[in-house]
Amino acid sequence: MTIARIALDVPLETLFDYRTGDLAPVPGQLVVVPFGRRRDVGVVVELADRSEIADARLRRIERFLPLDPLPEDLLALTRFCSDYYHHPFGRALLSTLPSLIKRAGYSGPKRQWQYALTSAGRALRADQFPPGAAVKRRLLAALSTSAALGQAQVRALSARAPALLQQWMEAGWVEKRPATIPDAPVSRSEQGPQLTGEQRRAVEMISATFGTFSPWLLDGVTGSGKTEVYFRLIEAAIVHGSQSLLMVPEINLTPQLEARFLQRFPGVRLVSLHSGLSDGERCERWLAAFAGDTQVVLGTRLSVFTPLPRLGLVIVDEEHDASFKQQEGLRYSARDVALFMARQRRVPIVLGSATPALESYHNARSGRFGHLHLSTRPAASPPQIRLIETRAARQTHGMSEPLLQAIRERLLRGEQSLVFLNRRGFAPALVCGACGWVAQCGRCAARLVWHLRKERLRCHYCGHEEHLSQVCPDCGNQDLKGLGQGTQRLEEALIGIFPGARILRIDRDSTRRKRSWQAMREDIHGDRVDILVGTQMLAKGHDFPKLTLVAVVNPDSALFSADFRAAEKLFQQLMQVTGRTGRADLSGEALVQTQFPAHPLYQALLLQDYRAFADELLAERKHSGFPPFVYQALLRAEALSERALMDFLTEAVHRAAGHDEDVTLYDPVPAAIARVAGHHRAHLLVQSSSRGALQRFLSNWVPALAQKKAGRVRWSLDVDPLEL
Repeated sequence: MTIARIALDVPLETLFDYRTGDLAPVPGQLVVVPFGRRRDVGVVVELADRSEIADARLRRIERFLPLDPLPEDLLALTRFCSDYYHHPFGRALLSTLPSLIKRAGYSGPKRQWQYALTSAGRALRADQFPPGAAVKRRLLAALSTSAALGQAQVRALSARAPALLQQWMEAGWVEKRPATIPDAPVSRSEQGPQLTGEQRRAVEMISATFGTFSPWLLDGVTGSGKTEVYFRLIEAAIVHGSQSLLMVPEINLTPQLEARFLQRFPGVRLVSLHSGLSDGERCERWLAAFAGDTQVVLGTRLSVFTPLPRLGLVIVDEEHDASFKQQEGLRYSARDVALFMARQRRVPIVLGSATPALESYHNARSGRFGHLHLSTRPAASPPQIRLIETRAARQTHGMSEPLLQAIRERLLRGEQSLVFLNRRGFAPALVCGACGWVAQCGRCAARLVWHLRKERLRCHYCGHEEHLSQVCPDCGNQDLKGLGQGTQRLEEALIGIFPGARILRIDRDSTRRKRSWQAMREDIHGDRVDILVGTQMLAKGHDFPKLTLVAVVNPDSALFSADFRAAEKLFQQLMQVTGRTGRADLSGEALVQTQFPAHPLYQALLLQDYRAFADELLAERKHSGFPPFVYQALLRAEALSERALMDFLTEAVHRAAGHDEDVTLYDPVPAAIARVAGHHRAHLLVQSSSRGALQRFLSNWVPALAQKKAGRVRWSLDVDPLEL
């Protein structure tokens, strides 16, 4: 009798034995099995001749899902994540799959369609459309230069393109046909820019390592052409018959990059994978990549688990970004997992950033990574950065007169400005000037943020909302005021100061609706916006040709954070956002308001010298005993009872008795936000100078914690945490 050992999506570090019956599964096979009173989808991990479970208790596999077995390298990659991040293997493995595939009733992929011009459509000319019909012109150009467009390619052109395509089908200009996967040679619709010497050297050196594991750090000033290096490398990989994975940190970066790539290489089969897709869209694209029908996968962090049978190149853009770290469930770093995958698959990996993470920079300095640097902007000069000392400048709504004058000059010249404030909402707090009352979240140790448009108070930690208070609940005072400044308040102030300007606010609140960011991006590129007001969503990766001014408001608060990474994060953020200006023919300027212009961080920013600043931070980290010179894990816990929470963490320390001397356990402490959604939160830091010693300790400690009944305490382990 053959026994299948199956991984299921349950919080247990074990495989489950099932009889195969008349079926002949292989490792990686997706199967439907009875589990308790329900039917679950699982993955066959291994086969055995017998089981420790009595035959009478063994249940039978019901059926296979209509899908090829998952490849061995995906099982190995997920096993690495399970072991390194100490997360149940079945839960880790099943979390990487599209949700549709994990349904017991899954019946296989749906038919895909492509769209092509009819004879009547081929007679159309771009000049038949009015000058403002940019989407129509773009759609016609794409259809004219391709034999057929897939559904994903149509959506990448514009949020309005699918509806327009339906109208053209009704008019007889476009026909729908079943999708086919032709052999697609690389073809360019436009000639790429001439490479600089540094870009050419980067392409040549990385291309020479195809077929081997070779990690590279590609750092360069903003606008230095890292994306062009990516394009040339992907082009070379396609010529070799290989697939490429290009990872970006934010959903909002994928449409712009996808559109640029398809415009440059219209015949290349590209799919994007991110959390903004519907279940059906993600499943369709994942299956295409799995089948080898795509040449390029562009995605956010979860795309690192996409099965690519012909993988030849991995690129992680903006590799420093914290968005690559999953903060719940399997708390993996997509950048680090990508490095393991590249080693496993023997392919080169490129980590790109203008401001690399100190861990990556340290690896490059020590010779573990190849190091390539792009020092100049090929198409534009670097932005001129000026510091405005706010202690000496008169301010209007938090904006100094030199900053406002710079915006006026751009309005007169028909250029665009970005006012950057990394805090959304109207005001971070609602206060009573008479008695000092502050609107607090009843479920969290945090203030409620005033959101003006909906006249609501919202907690940015648990999502709780309530109506805006009209009077102080403590003293009855009706003169309540917003304390501090958020993007909504900044937007309102700019509308009052520049009443004729077209102002667009871009933050998590304004981009909640699906495809809203894509429509905003089209307005920016279509010269229908004068002033942008935004948070960190606009700080990286975006390329707006007419943006010539970046104004940073109130960045000083990060200088006094208890987080040892705060200076690194602030410098990265300021370098990234100031780099958004002057990226085309127009020269750019960046103004940074600060009370401390002499601070070393701002002085390094003036010089745009990340390397010098990073070297100084590394020296401080080494002296203080912080990563990357030590390795950390954080035991996070939460409970309704603060006493139960601290009892659990104290017991966790006791269960570590007799541990390796090279591992240090620090005392349990409350989290920075000590209560969220009614649950008290605290953590326990574990640290070692040896990654191996830390992993050996965790391998013994975590099972011991799992054996203890934690009661109502929820806990998780965060290996290589980014936030303490």
